[in-house]
Amino acid sequence: MAEQSAPRARPLSPFLQIYRWPVTMATSIAHRVTGVALSAGTVLLAWWLIAAATGANAYHLFALAAAHPVGQIVLFALVWSLAFHLFNGIRHLLWDIGVGFEVSTANRSGVAVVIVSLLATAAVFLLSHQDLYR
Repeated sequence: MAEQSAPRARPLSPFLQIYRWPVTMATSIAHRVTGVALSAGTVLLAWWLIAAATGANAYHLFALAAAHPVGQIVLFALVWSLAFHLFNGIRHLLWDIGVGFEVSTANRSGVAVVIVSLLATAAVFLLSHQDLYR
């Protein structure tokens, strides 16, 4: 009779911490997440518009919430989501016409989208926090 050996350990499927995330995968996931964030952000937009239409007291409440540090973080994230989704959407439009499919080009354009979206968001916040009426 053949000698039975111990059962071999089956290989485990790699999980997220095993994979090295390519830029294109990270930007694809971020594009989906920012789309959801923009959908949720419409609630803030509606609150702002309703508060402005309701009167000074309602708008003051919104302005206090927006000026709070947590409100500033939420607004920064919302503006970044908008910028990233816009620039990455342009990148996808270029892909739709067949431009930028090479791996190196796709990686460079992904990094560029992240950098440009962060710079655009920083510019919006710097401009919005200036005292424009000196």
